[in-house]
Amino acid sequence: MVRNPERRRQLLDAAVDVIAGHGSRGLTFGAVDREAGAPAGTASNYFASRDQLVDELAAHVFGRLAPDPVETAKRMSRPRTRDTERELMRWLVERAMSDRAAHVALFELRLEAARNPRLAPAVTRHFAGNLESATSDHVDGGFPGDEATVLVLYLAMTGLLLEHLTMPGLLGEEQVQRIVDHVVTAIVPESTPPHASA
Repeated sequence: MVRNPERRRQLLDAAVDVIAGHGSRGLTFGAVDREAGAPAGTASNYFASRDQLVDELAAHVFGRLAPDPVETAKRMSRPRTRDTERELMRWLVERAMSDRAAHVALFELRLEAARNPRLAPAVTRHFAGNLESATSDHVDGGFPGDEATVLVLYLAMTGLLLEHLTMPGLLGEEQVQRIVDHVVTAIVPESTPPHASA
């Protein structure tokens, strides 16, 4: 059977909404079909198993959340300073708020991996690739700090997004922006110290 790539994307977008709205336990082929407005049995024709659906869903979410390359190039053309890093983290929060379902899906995928040892390696691989890309962008891009800087910044921003997206009444928008500023100032140095000569 020839499968339509656009239909596959629609099913994966529907899966994002299902897992964000109902949790990983609500992610069934039937729920995806209903969310996508597709005939019963469509999702099972595209994905051989629920595990395959979850694996492809993880890749799809990261692809969906990837920033616009033109806007990224524009922002990355600025000097590689802590202030630029701060603006990039503010932009990350803006993008998270504009596609809340996809970010909530990431939180649910973490929980799915924790509960399902069969899926943990595949889901972890997608997250590891994302972290590796962020590390490369920061270090190879010439921003202040090193791999440890990126890891701590990644963990801090993940925690902030978890709080803000799952408990929107806890932190206001202005407070979130202030927290981003504090996080970047505390973690990212003003400049990377030159290596001591041997």
